[in-house]
Amino acid sequence: MINCRTHVRGILFTAAGGIGWGLSGVCGQYLFMHYNLDAAWLTAVRMVFAGVILTCLSLPRHRQKIAGILKDRKDTLQLIIFSIAGLLLCQYAFLSAVQHSNSGPATVLQSLNVVILAVFLSIKGRVLPEKKQLLSVILALIGVYLIATNGSTSGMVLSLKGLLWGIMAAVGIVIYTLLSQRIIEKWGNQVITGLGMLIGGTLLCIVSQVWKAPVSLDINALAVLAVIILIGTAGAFTLFLQGVSDLGPVRATLIACLEPVTATIISALWLHTKFNAPDILGFCCIIITVFLSAKEN
Repeated sequence: MINCRTHVRGILFTAAGGIGWGLSGVCGQYLFMHYNLDAAWLTAVRMVFAGVILTCLSLPRHRQKIAGILKDRKDTLQLIIFSIAGLLLCQYAFLSAVQHSNSGPATVLQSLNVVILAVFLSIKGRVLPEKKQLLSVILALIGVYLIATNGSTSGMVLSLKGLLWGIMAAVGIVIYTLLSQRIIEKWGNQVITGLGMLIGGTLLCIVSQVWKAPVSLDINALAVLAVIILIGTAGAFTLFLQGVSDLGPVRATLIACLEPVTATIISALWLHTKFNAPDILGFCCIIITVFLSAKEN
């Protein structure tokens, strides 16, 4: 049982992380709509800059921890796997899903991580989920379905690439959620997130040769990019991973279901994307899920 202060902090941080991701997705959609960008370039830039910012902030207080994890072969290996199979996969897959569809369906598909994580942990532990947890998962699924399909039984109107990348983003979230717990508890959230962003972003920069991308950005694009880096990447991932440490992976992942609600609302207000009654019902299902998962046992 976690104490009350830690519990409240975990709820607030995880919710803020989900909201930051939702905002980031809409900002990514804006850049794809109005500028000659692709998902690899945007992912590499956001990760490298976020990694530099977080690592620089960590250096004054956590210099020994940064040096320590790099000397520990086991933890360094886990950090690398976390960076590539978790952070990099999640962010690249998510922005690819946004590029091939839009921020609404992308965030909805990414929210399938709730189900994937719950099923994985149940199979791993060979136990059935608790009733409240099962109800939360069911409501999350209903909410995701309604937002994705508008209540139609004919399925989602998405490209195959958008669908597959959205599912891969969900898998990436599950991987970095599970891989982050032990090393964050040992070395600290800011250290792990910063180094993880640097490792994953640097690798993608090299693989995609990001410096060759023909990008022309004006002041508006740079402002939106800054929001993605500072709020949607450095801030959101740091807050969410602290929430995972405070609440555990299942509860934190459920609370982060605020992301698709945030993305859809901001997209409607800013990019004038329309949503209807099934969307609103889906929002309600996800918000109820958040309250159920946030309530202490």
